[in-house]
Amino acid sequence: MIALIVLAAVGAVALLSLVRAVRVVPQARAYVVERLGSYNRTLEAGLNTVVPFVDRIRAKVDLREQVVSFAPQPVITEDNLVVHIDTVLYFQVIDPKAATYEIANFIQGIEQLTVTTLRNVIGGMDLEKTLTSREEINAQLRGVLDEATGKWGIRVNRVELKAIDPPGSITDAMEKQLRAERDKRAAILTAEGMRQSQILTAEGAKQSAILSAEGEQQSQVLIARGQALAIETVFEAIHRSRPDPELLAYQYLQTLPKIAAGQSSQIWMVPSELTRALDAFATGFANRGAATELQIPDQPAQASPVPPAPAPARPPRPTTRP
Repeated sequence: MIALIVLAAVGAVALLSLVRAVRVVPQARAYVVERLGSYNRTLEAGLNTVVPFVDRIRAKVDLREQVVSFAPQPVITEDNLVVHIDTVLYFQVIDPKAATYEIANFIQGIEQLTVTTLRNVIGGMDLEKTLTSREEINAQLRGVLDEATGKWGIRVNRVELKAIDPPGSITDAMEKQLRAERDKRAAILTAEGMRQSQILTAEGAKQSAILSAEGEQQSQVLIARGQALAIETVFEAIHRSRPDPELLAYQYLQTLPKIAAGQSSQIWMVPSELTRALDAFATGFANRGAATELQIPDQPAQASPVPPAPAPARPPRPTTRP
C-alpha cells in the first residue's frame, strides 16, 4: 500500500515536471527565462523546454508593433501661449532582454520622455509655426525618442500629433482673422471681376463703334457711287435724247409745285429763263397746232420750226410765298 502511494506521488511529480519543462511560445512573442534568479535565455516562438523548478519565465514580451495614445499635455510655445497636444506613438520591442531588465516600465518611460521632448521642441516655435509644422515636430520627436529608447531594446517607428488645441481666445481670434482674410479675398475677386467686366464692355463698345463707323462709311460710299452713276446715266440720256425747249419748259412746270410744297421754303426764286421757256413752249405748241391744221393729206408732216435762242439770263426775282 505504501509502495503504491509512493509510486503515485513519483508519477505525479514526474508528470508535473514534464508539464513545467515544456513551453509553447506563440508567434510574435518572446519569453525571458531566468535560472536561479539570473537571466538565462530568451525563448522564441515554437516548442521550447526548460528545467523544471530551476528555470522560470520572468517576462512575456509582445514583439508586435504597438500603438500608445497619451493624454493631452499642456505645452508652452515660444510666444508664451499654452497649447494642449495629444500624441500617438508607434513602437516595437526588438530586444526582450533589454526591455525587461533595462527599465522597469518602458510604456511609462516612453510617455514621460515624449512629454519632455515635446516641450523642448514646441518651446522653440511660435503658435503659427506649431500649427503648420507637424511633420517637422514628428521628425524631431522620433529622432530623440528612437535614440533614447534604443538602450531599452525599443524602436520608435512613428510619432504623430493627433491634436493641437490652442486656447479659446486664440481660436476666436484666429477665426476672425480667417474670416477677414476670406472677406478680403472675396472683395478683391469681386473688384477684379467688375474691372474685367468693364474692360470687356468698353472693348465691345469700341469694336461696335468702329464697325458701325466702317459700315456707315461703306454705306455712304455706296450711296455716293449710286448717285454718281444715276447722274451720269441721266446726263447721258439727256444728251442722247437732245431735249427741245418745249420739254424743258414742261419739266420746269412740273418742278415748281414741288419747290413750293416744302415746309421750310419761305422764299423761292423763279429764274428769268422760265418766262422765256414758257414763251417758247407756247410758241412751239402754237406752231404745231397751225401745222396740223394746214397739213395736206398724203404728205409727210414737216418738222416744227426751232424756237429762237433764249435771251441772256436775268437775275432771279425773289417771290415771297404766302
